[in-house]
Amino acid sequence: MSAPRDLGAFLGLLARERELVTVEAEVDPELELAEIHRRVIAAGGPALLFKRVKGCDFPLATNLFGTQRRIERAFGPEPQRLLAEVAKLPQVLVPPTLGKLWKKRELFLRLARVGAKERAGGAVTEVVEAPRLTRLPAIRTWKRDGGRFFTLPLVATRHPETLVPNLGMYRIQVYDDATTGLHMQIGKGGGFHLAAAEALDRPLPVVIHLGGPPALTLAAIAPLPENVPETLVASLVLGERLGLARNRHNELPLFAEAEVALVGEVLPRERRPEGPFGDHYGYYSERHDYPVFRCQAVYRRRAPVIPATVVGKPRQEDFFLGDYLQELLSPLFPLAMPSVRDLWSYGETGYHSLAAAVVHERYKREAMASAFRILGEGQLSLTKFLLAVDRPLELRDFKSVLTHVLARADFRTDLYLFANLSMDSLDYAGPRINEGGKGVLLGLGEPIRELPREFTGAPRAPVKTVKVFSPGCLVLDGPAFADEASERRTAAAIAADPAFAHWPLLVLSDDAARAARSAINFLWTTFTRFDPGRDLHAQKIELVHAHASFTPPLVIDARKKPGYPEELFCDPDTARLVERRWKEYFPAGGVEMGDSEHGHLSP
Repeated sequence: MSAPRDLGAFLGLLARERELVTVEAEVDPELELAEIHRRVIAAGGPALLFKRVKGCDFPLATNLFGTQRRIERAFGPEPQRLLAEVAKLPQVLVPPTLGKLWKKRELFLRLARVGAKERAGGAVTEVVEAPRLTRLPAIRTWKRDGGRFFTLPLVATRHPETLVPNLGMYRIQVYDDATTGLHMQIGKGGGFHLAAAEALDRPLPVVIHLGGPPALTLAAIAPLPENVPETLVASLVLGERLGLARNRHNELPLFAEAEVALVGEVLPRERRPEGPFGDHYGYYSERHDYPVFRCQAVYRRRAPVIPATVVGKPRQEDFFLGDYLQELLSPLFPLAMPSVRDLWSYGETGYHSLAAAVVHERYKREAMASAFRILGEGQLSLTKFLLAVDRPLELRDFKSVLTHVLARADFRTDLYLFANLSMDSLDYAGPRINEGGKGVLLGLGEPIRELPREFTGAPRAPVKTVKVFSPGCLVLDGPAFADEASERRTAAAIAADPAFAHWPLLVLSDDAARAARSAINFLWTTFTRFDPGRDLHAQKIELVHAHASFTPPLVIDARKKPGYPEELFCDPDTARLVERRWKEYFPAGGVEMGDSEHGHLSP
């Protein structure tokens, strides 16, 4: 089965397979629509097509990628098979012979179809009109959101000098009929293009596409090297050249099969407050200054459907996309980084907060060369904490990975912390936005300790609750965080408590029972709430030849700190409205109303 060529084809496929439910009742894009989506995805339910979005001219589709089955329908099996075969080429073709090349002729023919083809027009150019962005179905998803947003935008730019294209996904806040916020972070491809344009004192042409082949959505979030066009990934997934169409308002091509294209520009150094926005970390990202997009024209199909998603605490729709993307690209990691045998980023932490890698350790500390390679590679450079092992492991099984590492790590020499670095803009655990620390913990060779599995000690104050998360790891709760001085005193007292002497890792949490209840809970509550440069403590920390040497237990302070954004919860009025109207949305029944308050966290 090939990947759908546009959104309409994908919706038709889902409808035929009973994976799409149409909502005929009028629904408000302010909060109501998002809560319906959250209730449905929490129950593993279908994609949704909202035909009547209040105050808007066109339908809106959500939850398109919210199950493994729909991911498979969106992209088909061929991309994974193809990339796995490409990854083997260096082994298979070296040394090259005519016979070896002939055996791979079908692969080379397929790769020859990867790219783009430009033509005068396409479905997206059926209508060209002045912008009326407030009539498009953008959605407000959480109570404190600063307005309505396009949440699945495909933002196309070009470097003003090299003309290398970039396709990114940066949320779009609608300000009025012709201007939006553009959450284009400096560490992303579009941000690099904007910085280059501003250095030349030029506007940056931008096209914001809404809808199109699902392959474009995947390509826009792919963590590719900076100068590798994302459209190559889209074309590979599609199995054909990507159709482009010309536009009359700037030099950027349009994706011919998109539903809508907003054509415009960002003026040099123009900024405006954007947000707040309930983000995929499970908290609000707060109000900050971001670039302003000025729309000059809207290109669209005659009857477009606008796609959207809703993010929040894990697991949401983005989780399924992110995991599929990792599986798709994993065969290529050893090609780009030969010493890295396997790599996995944990979606439960927002992806950037924690990753684990299987690396080579052919000589002492080769693992750190691999770690630096990962932390210097494109979007992987935003990784906050990295666990590195040298034995094949199922990296998705976080408890097993953590157990493996804790049995082997010598915290005196195997823990590396780096403060005062850049951090993902959405991670508020650091001292300031875009700033924070990173950490690497090695778990190499044979075990050096037997890990305890049951806690029988009698801890002293200030610990109130003790829960075992995994062998060697306890989750504790005590007093709420007050300030850094009290944090150090609390952590020091805990680390020095004889009751914890044989436990290498202690996590100080606001709610130990909640954090230890499942791997999802532990990952989310721990790694989204601590800064390795400030919140790691131990029984003793010494400076040994300029290296910070830790004597366990190690204490991670994962309590929420003052100024940390609010956790995302649906407001009670919207929750009651959706519960009351559920049968109006789904009069035929068959759509379960899940628990959106917790997402897929264990309550």
